Amino acid sequence: MFFAATPTIRRSTYTPALRSLDRFLEDTLSATRQTGVQFSQNDTTWSLSIDVPGVSREQLAIAIEGQTVKIETVEGAPRQYKKVYEFAQDVDSTASSAKLENGVLTLNLAKLVPESKAATLAIA
Repeated sequence: MFFAATPTIRRSTYTPALRSLDRFLEDTLSATRQTGVQFSQNDTTWSLSIDVPGVSREQLAIAIEGQTVKIETVEGAPRQYKKVYEFAQDVDSTASSAKLENGVLTLNLAKLVPESKAATLAIA
């Protein structure tokens, strides 16, 4: 008869609980990332609807710079909100608008059409 030592596989008692905790945290974090923001687009604009309950117009600051839109509450606001959105092309700040109604901030962001810088050369 031949006996060989086999490795003992020990299973941690806490493994199922840790796996459950990981699943719970992932579900919770992914749910909070997706709630409160609606996004749509067409050929000329992007539309964002963001839930910001308890915040007034005076307590919000929106900054548009190139492809990024930064939304944050000012100091002293009852709720803190800070988010930066980046788009595929530049945002036209002069043609864009924002509206706050019943705790929902609606942004209509116009896409900036790139101007052609091609020059025509005369043939001599």
